[in-house]
Amino acid sequence: MRILLIHSDHLKYQTKSKTRIAEEISEEKKEGQFENALVVFTAVEKEDESNPEAVVENAVKEIIDVSGKLKAENIVIYPYAHLSSSLGAPDAAKKILSQMESELLTWDVPVSRVPFGWYKSFEVSCKGHPLSELSRSITTETVADEKEESEGDESKFYILTDGELLNTDDYSYHNADLKKLVDYELGRGESTGEEPPHVKLMREKKLADYEPSTDVGHLRWYPKGSLIRDLLSDYVYTLVTDRGAMPVETPIMYDLADEAIRVHAEKFGERQYRLGGGKKDLMLRFAACFGAFRILADSFLTWKNLPVGMYELSTYSFRLEKKGEVVGLKRLRGFTMPDMHTVCADIEQSLHEFESQIEMCKSTGEDLDVNYEVIFRATADFMEENREWINQAAARIGKPVLMEILPERKHYWICKMDFAAIDALGRPIENPTIQIDVESGERFKITYIDSEEKEHHPFILHCSPTGSIERVICSLLEKSAVDMKEKAPMLPLWLSPTQVRVIPIAERHNEYAHKLALEIRDARIRVDVDERPETVGKKIRNAGGAWVPYVIVIGDREMEDGSELTVNVRETGQKISMGLQELIDVIHLETKGMPYRPLPLPMDISRRVNF
Repeated sequence: MRILLIHSDHLKYQTKSKTRIAEEISEEKKEGQFENALVVFTAVEKEDESNPEAVVENAVKEIIDVSGKLKAENIVIYPYAHLSSSLGAPDAAKKILSQMESELLTWDVPVSRVPFGWYKSFEVSCKGHPLSELSRSITTETVADEKEESEGDESKFYILTDGELLNTDDYSYHNADLKKLVDYELGRGESTGEEPPHVKLMREKKLADYEPSTDVGHLRWYPKGSLIRDLLSDYVYTLVTDRGAMPVETPIMYDLADEAIRVHAEKFGERQYRLGGGKKDLMLRFAACFGAFRILADSFLTWKNLPVGMYELSTYSFRLEKKGEVVGLKRLRGFTMPDMHTVCADIEQSLHEFESQIEMCKSTGEDLDVNYEVIFRATADFMEENREWINQAAARIGKPVLMEILPERKHYWICKMDFAAIDALGRPIENPTIQIDVESGERFKITYIDSEEKEHHPFILHCSPTGSIERVICSLLEKSAVDMKEKAPMLPLWLSPTQVRVIPIAERHNEYAHKLALEIRDARIRVDVDERPETVGKKIRNAGGAWVPYVIVIGDREMEDGSELTVNVRETGQKISMGLQELIDVIHLETKGMPYRPLPLPMDISRRVNF
């Protein structure tokens, strides 16, 4: 038996039509809704028919064990044939599922079973914490034997600070965001079911919106949002190329007949985004790994080349996230991922590069003015062999980090560091990441020649210095939602679609306002003019609603004087008198080193499309 356990905020289902093997059900069973439920998607297999009683016993004990840890209020058994290609007979499956339901009811837990053999529509909203998605293979062997084999398989979590590992329950938290991260990772965070504030903001500020004519989790981008995405892409491009990474571009789909790609893809399980039709079994990429690894495998590398970095902005990458989990900019099925891969000769070189990439990822938080909390993950073996380096790497963060120690390697990496912003609802937004990959060099037949002309498979570092571009914007908007409680929300100046707005008081001031705006534009600053026939007060409020950092009001005095301007500064709420060149210099100083693109909209606000 194969089961997929989802800890959900809610599950809704509705039967549509019967198949020839459908069980008879009452009207009330034709639809259902469950809150805070452990949903057990279940596929009964041929092997289960040899000893159904043992399979039921083992499945029930596993479900009760998981349910107890998660404190789910309901258990829902959901027949789901897609989990296995070796399905049992329908009659045997119905009997086993019914027995599971009966056995679970003896544990005094609210249990429901979704009808077998019906076509159904369903919606499940996964809570998203690390224990909210678990898969199990249930056999006829005794549970005691399985438990003995798997004892100690769970990760252990600590707070790592000043070289000490401290118990997460006993630690005295001085950082509220770190506490929220710990609670989420340990499955203790409560989900309110609220929509994250950034969803409203991305629409309100005309950045992006859901596209109704495509699959869920794919967005349409308006000019302002497109500008911000492009600026962030330019930013990461400069960041990685300054460090020697070589930009490439590779296809978005790959043939699963390629064994290396298929094995790597299987690590993403049901999140593979497959393409139907045609003679090939194709998958849309979930990152730029496949293309980068294929280029590296076809390249002649020597020890003199290493470390060598390869970078791609994968527009787009695809992951078949569960429909109920897809929300706004935080979790998408199609997204833009800056992806850098660094080939290293050995573990020593890998650790050195890892340290450099920590500094790069930290700098993105500073440039974006977003606070990152950090999860450092490592296998127990790696931790034991590299404890001093772990302490030094964690110290680079400059504050305590959450340390996860895995009993053994379950993935292609032996060590990784994840940086997360915390949203307005207290949940992490995964942003930068660094990983040491010890499998892909061999799997994809990537080799290098050492100084003695011997051939070796390299280590590969995966790094996204910002995380997906969409999640960066999500983090910025969520931070703004928090800021609203105490100060005026705004984007960093270099990412603000309009950096300066010029407001003429009356029609006679329009010509001078446009002259001023053209001078500002020629200084490579995004500027617009609100020349609409509205009151000055309304125009200023509109500029505030658009989060414009600097607003200049032009009246008779400004036209006559010509040297002094009154500038409304959003960040401080002050009105400051300054000359035009002084304002230009201030903006250039604030945006120094950051990318620039021109305004993607008409300068005159009256000429703009209302999206």
